[in-house]
Amino acid sequence: MFRIGEAAELLGVSTDTVRRWVDAGRLAATRDAQGHRVLDGVDLAAFVRAAAAAPEEHAELSSARNRLRGIVTAVVKDTVMAQVDIQAGPFRVVSLMSREAVDDLGLEVGAIAVAVIKSTTVVVERPSAAKGRTGT
Repeated sequence: MFRIGEAAELLGVSTDTVRRWVDAGRLAATRDAQGHRVLDGVDLAAFVRAAAAAPEEHAELSSARNRLRGIVTAVVKDTVMAQVDIQAGPFRVVSLMSREAVDDLGLEVGAIAVAVIKSTTVVVERPSAAKGRTGT
């Protein structure tokens, strides 16, 4: 079970946003022994999957499923390459690309951008469950 604040942190939104979703019935919540609203992890995961599956306006077709929408916070260009920093919720994504691509996309500080991530290897960890343990 996740408290409202924990769910908000995981989703990269404010606690008020999660409360509004609960009040509107978009997320199911129950009360714990102390009377705090809590969300079931399975329900939270289903909500995230459904939100991710919803088609974005002007989205292009792609085999990549990891799309992080955010705001460009920095652009550093040299003559050939550029570094673009995007803040997507609680995540900072840094991309190295050609200067030409940055110019063609009109990427500048304050612009909205979507980082599309496609990887052959993803490592998943659980911060508290993995302490002191190793294994396969």
